[in-house]
Amino acid sequence: MAVLSTYRLQLRGDSFTFADAENLLDYLAELAVSHLYLSPILTAAEGSSHGYDVTDPTTVSTALGGPDGLARLSAAARSRGMGLVVDVVPNHVGVDKPEQNPWWWDVLKHGRNSSYASFFDIDWSVDPDGRIVLPVLGSDDDVASLRVDGDVLRLGDLVYPIAPGTGAGTGAQVHDRQHYRLIGWRRGVCGYRRFFSITSLAGLRQEDRAVFDASHAEVKRWFTEGLVDGVRIDHPDGLSDPSGYLRWLRELLGLRAWIVIEKILAVDEALDPSLPVAGTTGYDALREIGGLFVDPAGAGPLTALYESSGTRYADMGRLARNLKADAVTHTLRSELNRLCRAFGSDDPQLPDAIAALVSHIGVYRSDYPSLASVLPAAFAETAAERPELAVALSVVASALARGGEPVTRLQQLCGAATAKSMEDCLFYRDARLVSLNEVGGEPGWFGVSAAEFHQRAAQRCRLWPQAMVTLSTHDTKRGEDVRARIGVLSQVPSLWASQVAEWSRLAPPPDAATALFLWQNIFGVWPADGVVTDELRDRLHGYSEKAIREAATHTSWADPDSEFEAAVHTWLDTVVDGPVATAMTSLVARLEKHARSDSLAQKLLALTVPGIPDVYQGTELWEDSLVDPDNRRPVDYTVRREALKTLAHPKMRVVSAALRLRRDRPASFINGAYTPVLAQGSAADHVVAFMRAGDVLTAVSRWTVRLAETGWGDTVLPLPDGIWTDRIGGGRFTGTVPATEVFATLPVALLERIDG
Repeated sequence: MAVLSTYRLQLRGDSFTFADAENLLDYLAELAVSHLYLSPILTAAEGSSHGYDVTDPTTVSTALGGPDGLARLSAAARSRGMGLVVDVVPNHVGVDKPEQNPWWWDVLKHGRNSSYASFFDIDWSVDPDGRIVLPVLGSDDDVASLRVDGDVLRLGDLVYPIAPGTGAGTGAQVHDRQHYRLIGWRRGVCGYRRFFSITSLAGLRQEDRAVFDASHAEVKRWFTEGLVDGVRIDHPDGLSDPSGYLRWLRELLGLRAWIVIEKILAVDEALDPSLPVAGTTGYDALREIGGLFVDPAGAGPLTALYESSGTRYADMGRLARNLKADAVTHTLRSELNRLCRAFGSDDPQLPDAIAALVSHIGVYRSDYPSLASVLPAAFAETAAERPELAVALSVVASALARGGEPVTRLQQLCGAATAKSMEDCLFYRDARLVSLNEVGGEPGWFGVSAAEFHQRAAQRCRLWPQAMVTLSTHDTKRGEDVRARIGVLSQVPSLWASQVAEWSRLAPPPDAATALFLWQNIFGVWPADGVVTDELRDRLHGYSEKAIREAATHTSWADPDSEFEAAVHTWLDTVVDGPVATAMTSLVARLEKHARSDSLAQKLLALTVPGIPDVYQGTELWEDSLVDPDNRRPVDYTVRREALKTLAHPKMRVVSAALRLRRDRPASFINGAYTPVLAQGSAADHVVAFMRAGDVLTAVSRWTVRLAETGWGDTVLPLPDGIWTDRIGGGRFTGTVPATEVFATLPVALLERIDG
């Protein structure tokens, strides 16, 4: 069944199962969704709220409804002309509770003799005795508190197996006989490849065909039995050989399977055309669509506002490189040490050279054929910047030229360093315009011009017409409507600067740079009626704590500064309860119509540009989500069912109209050409329009703050030949139409040619 659109559902064993999804099918069918897109459904850690910590890749989660529940959901969907797409996690499994992961438990119990010893990317050389090093203790001294309980060792909630015949003696004595060694997590040593720096997620060796076959047997069954039509592959860049893995996957699932990959592309990086996939999961499209509504006129003033907190924005590039090098040498020290051992050199400058080199690699990994020039350029930049590392860099280059493990380890380290330094750190420090700080984004690029937007859309149409297009995911830093509202600040930078100055006087923050970042997020979710519920207050506190720890400027996850964190929480309550609240509500009221306009416009673009649109759960109405787990909150579908019946809500009107048009004219969107349509007149730059095939035309307005002051004037939109009707607003047009008529009902229009 061809995928025309998807609707992302976050499944949870405790609150949203296959049965709950089945109960939504009538609503989603009426909405005109073609496929349900399910979060991971394999057995995960007990109580998992997301499913990415898979503990048994061979079984469907019993908590979600098991294989029978999946079969019922699939059959019920197909009876309504719909299908399923499932999120698959090949890179890692959850090992936080070893007893829940049968493969991992067996390896810990039997060591190298385990049937699953080769399944995990274990570094047996870390420990002098060849044991698996597990950094799970508060300190090494905690080993003394281990106790023997039958055939397991226990320490609080930790449970580990005892190898046969080694259970006599004290806990510490028994521990010394095991195939694993428990150590303190602060030592920065780990005996296996992790997902980034998350010790509770252990990497799988998918380059081993036996591992691939064992971990994908259940996935294969879904396609063999016709239960599922497509998969989203989580973080393939973490694998040893992403390209090889995807080739095996394509062979396994067949040519008809829709496969998209969570490949986070740099702004100047193209997806390698040799990959046997439909495209990415859409973070590139997210950046392009959202950036279109950022007013470039705001760059100068917002940069000046950022610099008023004491940091030059021009230094951001250097900061990014420093953070990446720091991530390699500290957060990922265990991975760096393993890479150095793979190089087989005792050059004392080798770790520094690797860290410096990685800091100059601007992509997640550079070993795709289309990126062949990235690594040589990084060597050149590193050598020029750090000439004292010339010898060590030659050691690195020589080893990489020979191929093998050093190449693989470097690429895996690069991806982890990029994620930890950029998405999980820099994006919480760069406070110029935080709506740009998104997965797959580049905050240094202040928005996206219409020219860039059209060019990238045309390229996607030619090369990746079935790639996913998204605005919100379970990983986005802020939901789409929150980003849209914050983006409006680019249109009123002087007003924003004056408000921040006044608010900072009324509620002095503990740190100016931290406050500038948080002010924008507070504004992004502030209720239009000014009523901050206890729930929202708690959400703001939770987000603020996460943000300042990720920024790691004054506090961090590893070393929380309770005094600074308490000061931030006190300040936040002062903002919510004091005179700033009234001023914040006033500003939101003043700008809300412009934020809503941008929300509608970006939503319509996402649903009609080349690619397969994904509607993240609940985003068919306004939503105010921040970063996970905030964006995984339960969705009120009673409200959404009613909104779909009445179509009074503008966002629901846009979503339902676009999805229904996709259903009615699938060829126009799947195979249809992309042609920009240029407005004419004094306000032409406020219009972005394009045609799909010859029978669908999308037009949206942007930068509406200035537009509200100047009006459309003589601006017109020249329509191609034919009679066109607006599927959203109902208007009927032909020829050259004034913008005032095109956007008379809403700031967006979806035109369908009706004259054959």
